[in-house]
Amino acid sequence: MLKYVSAQDYCDYFNDDKSEEVFGLPNIKSAKKRVLVSQTKAAQNKAAKSALKTEIKKFDAAVAEGNRSEADVAYKVAVKAVDQAAAKGLLHKNNAANKKSGMTIKLNKLA
Repeated sequence: MLKYVSAQDYCDYFNDDKSEEVFGLPNIKSAKKRVLVSQTKAAQNKAAKSALKTEIKKFDAAVAEGNRSEADVAYKVAVKAVDQAAAKGLLHKNNAANKKSGMTIKLNKLA
């Protein structure tokens, strides 16, 4: 009678080291590491993009309220966040410029 063994059980049987497991993916150690590193980087990028969107939403909320002083502060923070995102490669430089231009136009309409 044939007994089917999963690839993970097979690896666990021959692998004595207690390294972090990568399920259903590469068997080569360097490839496993690349998967783990890329997962970590993806999580960091997702968090950074989320923080960027939050800052832009705060600016939009201040503009919607019509509060010029609050919008000025939020504008400076949002522009800085957009510049940092572009420097990190989260946004293309033209996309960042487009976002900043749009925010500037919204701010100037508040006058």
